[in-house]
Amino acid sequence: MKKAVFLDRDGVLNIEAGYIHRIEDLNLIPGVAKAVRRLNDRGIFCCLVSNQSGPARDYYPVSHVEALHQRLCNLLEVEAGAKLDALYYCPYLSQPEGGINPEFTRYTTWRKPNTGMLVAAAWEQDLDLQNSFMVGDKATDVDMAHNAGCQGILVQTGYGESVLSGEYQHHTKPDFIAADLTVAVEWILRNFN
Repeated sequence: MKKAVFLDRDGVLNIEAGYIHRIEDLNLIPGVAKAVRRLNDRGIFCCLVSNQSGPARDYYPVSHVEALHQRLCNLLEVEAGAKLDALYYCPYLSQPEGGINPEFTRYTTWRKPNTGMLVAAAWEQDLDLQNSFMVGDKATDVDMAHNAGCQGILVQTGYGESVLSGEYQHHTKPDFIAADLTVAVEWILRNFN
């Protein structure tokens, strides 16, 4: 089994901009492409795991989420020759949480902090969750990591600062707090056996 680094999208790889309605409004956080490339160069499996409730909220179709991910991958490639080995996202949202499009409105184990995306990735990609890392900017990212047995790293880009101030779930304790993905990757590489 392979060890992996799981990466949230918004606020970790690209600049947090709410629901991105225009493809060209997805832009990388400075330094992330080189950080992902460092993981690639070490042969570490890099996997996107992201809640994307836009389709459930009826803001845009799944094809729009796919187009955003294509832009993300293109930007990583162009900037640093970096790549994501797999992409998983959850377009579903329960009705109480705001889901209105019947095709995507449901409870699912894929929605963070549930572990469905990580379990699916582990099963399909032969990944060792117990020796993997999750990098996110929300308490739900760290909670999902811990729920699956991964180490959870909180970056202070995106919503990361609000998590630390207790605005989300103050009981969430990341295994490491990093200023950004570059610092997170340095820590991961030091702790990657």
